[in-house]
Amino acid sequence: MTTQRPPRPSRAPSSPIRLPRVRPRWPHSLRARLTTGLVVLLALACVTVGLVTVLALRSFLVSRLDQQIAAAGGRFAVSLEHETRPDADNRGDTRGQADGTFGARLLGGRVEQAAVVRGTSDTTVPLTADDARALAALPADARPRTLRLASLGSYRVAAWTGDDGDVLLSGLPLHPVEETVERLAAVETVVFAVVLTAAGVSAAAWIRLSLRPLESLAATADHVTRLPLASGQVDMPTPLPGTRPESEVGRLTGAFNRMLGHVGDALDRRHVVEERLRTFAADAGHELRTPVATVRARAELALRSHGDTLPDDVRHALERIDAESRRMSLLVDELLLLARLDAGRSLRRDAVDLTRVVLDTVADAVARHPGHHWQLDLPEEPVHVTGDDDRLRQVLANLLANAGGHTPDGTRVAVALAADADGVTLSVMDDGPGIPPELVPGVFGRFTRGDSSRSRSTGSTGLGLAIVDAVIHAHGGHATVTSRPGRTRFTVWLPPRQGETQDVEGRA
Repeated sequence: MTTQRPPRPSRAPSSPIRLPRVRPRWPHSLRARLTTGLVVLLALACVTVGLVTVLALRSFLVSRLDQQIAAAGGRFAVSLEHETRPDADNRGDTRGQADGTFGARLLGGRVEQAAVVRGTSDTTVPLTADDARALAALPADARPRTLRLASLGSYRVAAWTGDDGDVLLSGLPLHPVEETVERLAAVETVVFAVVLTAAGVSAAAWIRLSLRPLESLAATADHVTRLPLASGQVDMPTPLPGTRPESEVGRLTGAFNRMLGHVGDALDRRHVVEERLRTFAADAGHELRTPVATVRARAELALRSHGDTLPDDVRHALERIDAESRRMSLLVDELLLLARLDAGRSLRRDAVDLTRVVLDTVADAVARHPGHHWQLDLPEEPVHVTGDDDRLRQVLANLLANAGGHTPDGTRVAVALAADADGVTLSVMDDGPGIPPELVPGVFGRFTRGDSSRSRSTGSTGLGLAIVDAVIHAHGGHATVTSRPGRTRFTVWLPPRQGETQDVEGRA
């Protein structure tokens, strides 16, 4: 009986770990970027000056060292060639050479003697094999070259041909040159650091002072962006103080001041036109109310008194007069309401049971549009707001009339009401054909109507949604709409009742 081992689970190939790429964060403000750029340029200039001065000084000192080697003419090496050495550690004669002078004698490519001046005597130098090879490789052309000897350090060494067929070498240490160059580099580093620090602080202060007009301009522009330019009269900020017109900042400030002036003039003219339109709408509404009511009353009286005896065409004409006069009365009332809201007249501030308003208004809409499917989504607790009961009923009635009148029979219309600590939300959603996309941005405008997909069979005045927007804004809320084929949703938000925020939070 054989057993089979279970197959080992295959290991997934390990993917390489990718570390997040760290990008340098550059300063964003113009002042910081200018200051950083100036300091960086100054630092590059300091580094360039430092390198040039250090290299120039080193080259100068090395050339002076080479001149000293050439002037000495290898006398120390010649003395090594012709002297009798009684003792390597006690020669007692430096031959007039500077301290640290190196001398050597090569015969047949081998170092026979090597010594260095130490104070008032010269001392034999122990050379390694590498040192001996380096010395033997020097050409006897009397040109100094840099060598590094294990026991002495860096030296400038020159070689001459001796009188006895040997090669004489003489050199001076590079340590004083390197020490001087390092001291200069240290001094330059400290000086440049102080200069860069002082320049950075001074540049930051100077750039901040120079860019102060731009900061004022940016603050004024930011203030203008927060002004309600779309509606109402706006007090434009005062022009910025002028600077030199020949500078870039001066030209920008002048152009900005002229732009503020043009915008202010345009807003003033627009406000004057809007005031005239409001006055005209109010006056026209008041003037039309009486004759429209008279025409309507006369038509109703004629139909009640002589409706049975009038010819059909006359009765039909009177019925049309009565219908159009009713529509004209509605239009006049809506124009007067918008005129009052535009004039800033306050609405009533009573406690309104919004749940009862929804129930009553939806019941009326069901009676007017029995072919639609109506749905309600209400919270268990009644929802109360502070406002004008009649105007809020008008808002919901307009929304339901819009959903019922511009959609075919069989459309589902859902009305939902919700309340939380932030406020009250009322939405009306239908699954009709939707609003054309080009009309959605201005759907709350006055006399805005859709195309044939949302018919005008109800005789809409085109002011219903404008009244919704105006009334809700007068209550401190806002209205929004989203629409696509098969789903149109109007949402109204109202602030919670004053003093009942805690109750709303408890219910939520």
